[in-house]
Amino acid sequence: MTKANSEIKTIVLRKNIDETESMAIVEEKKTTPFKSLLSRPKKEDVHVHSLTLYYECILLVSGKYVADYFRKATHSISVDSNISEVLLGGGLFPVRSKSSITKAFVGKRGKNKVDFKLDEHVFVEEEDELTFDHHGNEIKFPFKINSKTVENYPKQLLEKNESNVKKPEMTYDAAIEKLKTQLKKPMETDVKNLNEEFTLREISEIYIPIYEARLIGPKKKVAIIRIDSVRKKVL
Repeated sequence: MTKANSEIKTIVLRKNIDETESMAIVEEKKTTPFKSLLSRPKKEDVHVHSLTLYYECILLVSGKYVADYFRKATHSISVDSNISEVLLGGGLFPVRSKSSITKAFVGKRGKNKVDFKLDEHVFVEEEDELTFDHHGNEIKFPFKINSKTVENYPKQLLEKNESNVKKPEMTYDAAIEKLKTQLKKPMETDVKNLNEEFTLREISEIYIPIYEARLIGPKKKVAIIRIDSVRKKVL
């Protein structure tokens, strides 16, 4: 059973560098995509064709999984060496037979073991979150989310730059299923009376402002440099 108690949150992170600063980084790094083991082109041989700001989505899902079920188990107790069987709950349980090796080591006075086969009632509670990049690959979320790092009017900003918004390639359902799998640990094979519930806590679309520079190098080869304008780093 799945419960959902959240709406889709839209968050846009603020840039920490502008177009001029991004272009300076591109000019500094623009020969790198065209270098080889034997050579690197001169800066004047690489032309910056365009520099475009995109808003690229990271998808974050969080939730909770609870379950209870019964499983078969065996518990053992030690009894004195002169005990041959134990009466418990109307059932008669014989002591475990000893191997010849055990008998040789402990002798006749060694403790006897009694095995009880029973059902255990197991309770499970797990909660977590998963983050996926624009292409649906699972990643560790590297950004801080607070009032200083996010735009005040995210939806309006995305609408204004609609043509440069990169929506998530992964569907919500696929992300949720991955989270369910993460939370629902492998169970024993002999399980009965399983009651389970998954609660979706939150789905967030977090948009990262990324500058993409299109470069044209020697022999008209094309390359892209991507700059994370939040962390001020080349991706």
